[in-house]
Amino acid sequence: QVQLVESGGGLVQAGGSLRLSCAASGRTFSSYAMGWFRQAPGKEREFVTAISRSGGSTYYADSVKGRFTISRDSAKNTVYLQMNSLKPEDTAVYYCAADSLGRAVLRGYGRWDQYDSWGQGTQVTVSS
Repeated sequence: QVQLVESGGGLVQAGGSLRLSCAASGRTFSSYAMGWFRQAPGKEREFVTAISRSGGSTYYADSVKGRFTISRDSAKNTVYLQMNSLKPEDTAVYYCAADSLGRAVLRGYGRWDQYDSWGQGTQVTVSS
């Protein structure tokens, strides 16, 4: 299993910015496609964004297009989520996930059940 740890969450004002990090570790010999999901109180887990193994392709939920950017640094074995123009509705616990078994790349990056490794989550709160 790939071990993932998120960091960078916090409290920001609407319109502000925040950068989340997801550090991967474990006995891996190659990189994997990665995704970010979020879950607000009383709501189901929601797809946010994903990035391919090489970093050449990215995908975003309509609600965050133009505001969020996903990227990866292979040398640091880390995936980032840059969040700009934050809105109160972005408030949620954010989780990173790894497609280490290659299911999401075949069946859809937006399907949470296709990812096999998850981080512990980091809280993002946007005040109005």
